[in-house]
Amino acid sequence: MDLKIKGRKAIICASSRGLGKACANSLGQEGVELIINGVNEKNLKKTEEEFLDKGFKVTSVLGAMEDSSTRSALLEACPEPDILINNSGGPPPGNFFDWTEEDFLSAIKSNFTQSALLMQAVIPKMKEKNFGRIINITSAMVKNPHLIMGLSTSARSGLHGLSKALSREVAQYNITINNVLPERIDTDRQTQILNFQAKLADSTYEEAKKELEETLTAKRMGTVEEFSGVCTFLCSEQAAYISGQNISVDGGNSSNLI
Repeated sequence: MDLKIKGRKAIICASSRGLGKACANSLGQEGVELIINGVNEKNLKKTEEEFLDKGFKVTSVLGAMEDSSTRSALLEACPEPDILINNSGGPPPGNFFDWTEEDFLSAIKSNFTQSALLMQAVIPKMKEKNFGRIINITSAMVKNPHLIMGLSTSARSGLHGLSKALSREVAQYNITINNVLPERIDTDRQTQILNFQAKLADSTYEEAKKELEETLTAKRMGTVEEFSGVCTFLCSEQAAYISGQNISVDGGNSSNLI
């Protein structure tokens, strides 16, 4: 299927590895010009070189998305993106009673504020072009909260609320805003969570992973390619009538109706 986005420009945050990298790779295969980002210079350079070897058009911007200078550099590299994929690493799991005010504020800055400010910056130009695709990579924990992930869930829930309200205002300009909620996709993030759970249970990572997969409907974790395929379709011309949605990519694991 031709997704009709060849030649479009995309800013993909936190895209030197994991879900962000997979989304950038999938968009690059569709002929989208990529502006990628990461905090680790070695990883970012490696990803940029991989993409260039594939014939992708790519520009990299080093820095943390929490920093206004990084966001400014991304917008300088691509002042009029057609596609914005907001992505950020979530806070680590922990104990609610151990979290400080600074922990909560940091989570909001990482998982809410930076995405809100980027949407604020790119939407005016998208309106002028009558095209825009915005995807927020959040978490399945928004729909199915667990207290150990409370920092991430709290901040990302706020982003969901803002995105829904904003999507209604910009739909008439052919701008869509959707949240994509990964659950149990095989990434470094899942490794971090499983290691934490293994420590709590006084077991090993391998035991924790096996125990987890037995509880999953698909009896396995998802792949980054399965996740990125969903995001890329939502960036297409064909997805113009899908907006304001919270789309779970979880192998059917959630029992929620919505």
